[in-house]
Amino acid sequence: MSTALDATHDPALRSWVVSANEPGCDFPIQNLPFGRMRVGDEPWRIGVAIGDQVLDLRLAAGAGALPEAVSGLLVPLAAGDLNAFMALGPAARAALRRALSAALAAGSEAQGRLSSCLVPQARVQLGVACEIGDYTDFYVGIHHATAVGKLFRPDNPLLPNYKWVPIGYHGRSSTILPSGRDFVRPSGQVKAADAEAPVLRPTARLDFELEMGIVIGGANALGEPVPIERAEDHVFGLTLFNDWSARDVQAWEYQPLGPFLSKNFASTISPWVVTLEALAPFRRAFTRPAGDPQPLPYLHCEADAAAGAFDVQLEVWLSTARMRQQGLGAHCISRSNFADAAYWTVAQMVAHHTVGGCALRPGDLFGSGTLSGPRPDQAGSLLELSQGGKQPIELPGGEQRRFLEDGDEVSFRGVCERPGAVRIGFGACTARVLPAASR
Repeated sequence: MSTALDATHDPALRSWVVSANEPGCDFPIQNLPFGRMRVGDEPWRIGVAIGDQVLDLRLAAGAGALPEAVSGLLVPLAAGDLNAFMALGPAARAALRRALSAALAAGSEAQGRLSSCLVPQARVQLGVACEIGDYTDFYVGIHHATAVGKLFRPDNPLLPNYKWVPIGYHGRSSTILPSGRDFVRPSGQVKAADAEAPVLRPTARLDFELEMGIVIGGANALGEPVPIERAEDHVFGLTLFNDWSARDVQAWEYQPLGPFLSKNFASTISPWVVTLEALAPFRRAFTRPAGDPQPLPYLHCEADAAAGAFDVQLEVWLSTARMRQQGLGAHCISRSNFADAAYWTVAQMVAHHTVGGCALRPGDLFGSGTLSGPRPDQAGSLLELSQGGKQPIELPGGEQRRFLEDGDEVSFRGVCERPGAVRIGFGACTARVLPAASR
């Protein structure tokens, strides 16, 4: 597990990139997340966020400013292939992090050669950080599962398997979109309770789901489960993830096999992947409420129990077309925390996913499931915030929302902060709802 702290986490460390030292910056030198970037029509390559800049690793590879020992690690990154770099494993990732930290630190001799390799973030186009092969959406948010269960099963909100099995389903990687890419309102079959037959129409109950994305970095052979003790060796990092949902379509189609068209039309992922090394100062012990069943042995190890939770503070911001016309800024409608919301750890998700022999590959993505907090105002979806559409939420300018309308823009933000450590962030995960396509 990537829990060790080293010189790259030193809270006194400062960068010669001045913007990286500003209070509240998402990307100080202690972070150094990876993303896929380009300027104009240039080829894609991998960059590292630092302050309000991106260190272009294609340019950095040509500048000769990094130690010879890590020059080979830059080859796939310069070519835009994060998957190939992730496959090299945690040791390679940690080595490059140390080299980048030293080169970007105030007083570094590399400043003269690397300063020309910086590109303002405002100038770059950011894409999905890696090629996503397979995507699995888990359901680890226990407060979300309980709240949604109460809407449909007031006397039995959690099904019997929830506290024993990390529930998940396989989704569509082809419709995972980068932050900033808008999407059209989906259509699907919808059946009213008093109707004899369903109809095909655009969803009237479009929703967001506040999730974390877990980016897989290491493969396992087909038929070989990953032991929980080594599960995090297969994880590259975390990102923000919005699993858009059409609730009325979902209600009609989800039995007996679960979501289909209600989930496959779009999901939005933030452009930056924060590595497990950067998250090391923000780990927590993972505990379960007294009286809950303990995980089966393949889902438990002492190291995961001691530090398997990640303390990531999450926010949901909503902006409507009318708010923007009125000059009103986006409004925060929910706050929660990954560590408080999740009933299963990242390591447990990996161990369970592979226990039957499933082969993971670099670039595979897990969604955490909706990360709602224990209070109603900490809900990670409009389904919960509006109590299934019965209680609309109030917005600045006098508007209300039960579910999303055309022109609405949703943005997720995530930060980690703790006394004795420098605050780091994930950037934004943002998209806007466009009108349904005409048929």
